[in-house]
Amino acid sequence: MAKPLRWLGGTKIETPPVGETGRRSLGAALRVLQEGGHLTMPVSRPMPSIGLRCHELRVGDDGRQWRLIYRVDADGILVVDLFRKTTPKTPRQAIERCKRRLRSYDQDR
Repeated sequence: MAKPLRWLGGTKIETPPVGETGRRSLGAALRVLQEGGHLTMPVSRPMPSIGLRCHELRVGDDGRQWRLIYRVDADGILVVDLFRKTTPKTPRQAIERCKRRLRSYDQDR
């Protein structure tokens, strides 16, 4: 049985600015995770700076780079944030936003 996806903080991939190619790549990677598979570099990398079991999906689309932050829980996949990558390092604001969303989610459970 596939693990459900849980979208935190209004994160969505259905609407622009992510193009169709990027949405399809992100959707395929999320499906692998839902079915219990594991992704490795260059598609996904661990993000311990955000938290345990947190990872970053790395997708290119029309010359732009997108990052989707997710966490693998026993009962589902949490989609924490989606943003366009414009610098070599993950922006501090994105890391803090992810930590805040996860903290809020964990407190509500």
